[in-house]
Amino acid sequence: MTQRMYVQAIVCMMLFALLIPSTASMVVSAAPADQKVYDEANLLSDTERAEIEEAAIEYGEKREIDIIILTTKGTDGKSLTRYAEDFYDEIGPGYDKEHGNTVILSINMEERDVDLQGYSLAEDYLDNERLDLIREKITPDLSAENYTDAFMTYIKTASDYMGIRKGVNPENILFKWWFQIAVSLVIAGAIVAKMLYHSGGKVTTTNQTYQDTAKTKVLNRRDRYIRTTVTKRKKPKTTNNNRGGGGGGVSRGGRSHSGSSGKF
Repeated sequence: MTQRMYVQAIVCMMLFALLIPSTASMVVSAAPADQKVYDEANLLSDTERAEIEEAAIEYGEKREIDIIILTTKGTDGKSLTRYAEDFYDEIGPGYDKEHGNTVILSINMEERDVDLQGYSLAEDYLDNERLDLIREKITPDLSAENYTDAFMTYIKTASDYMGIRKGVNPENILFKWWFQIAVSLVIAGAIVAKMLYHSGGKVTTTNQTYQDTAKTKVLNRRDRYIRTTVTKRKKPKTTNNNRGGGGGGVSRGGRSHSGSSGKF
């Protein structure tokens, strides 16, 4: 082996050694294709993150929607709404296709902001009003730092609302399982009561059976008006500093979405 070949071999070995850690680093930093939880603020343990990932996939497949959670410690001067929009434009989640059916829950721990956005089919089924309802459901748990409970409520509620016809209030009492059971029990009770009533035979004795109408009469009747009392009470005003709102919008990539934002 000549001296030139020896030098070339050493250089090749050095380059190969440099490439190995660089490639490993790229593999570690790459996000899995089915990732649903982007916990940049480190609010969850590894076990909690895995549990929520599994739930997001399960409930998302049920409704054919990507259910995403994004947490951060800062947005580099952007609003949280813009931050989430840029995330959707750049990552391109979607159950049916890239930039497809997606709902995103974003949290900025620096400003205690919370934002929800619905894209594609979710823009219709998870409209501004429904996202407001979801945000109001999870805000108490977010404020109490019960992040796992808040995220699970978000996942399950978003999935439930996706299964309810557009334009219908998903919190209508008719959709509550306990109300449906109560109505069923009332109807069943009425049917049983009617069956028992008819099984006992017909009652023929009335209040006229033992009354002597020839000797019974009203001697005197008088109505006297006393007074009318009206009570007025001032209705208290309700305040909710976490109510927020925000509505939908359009990302810088030109993708429209529904939305709801507030504080926790």
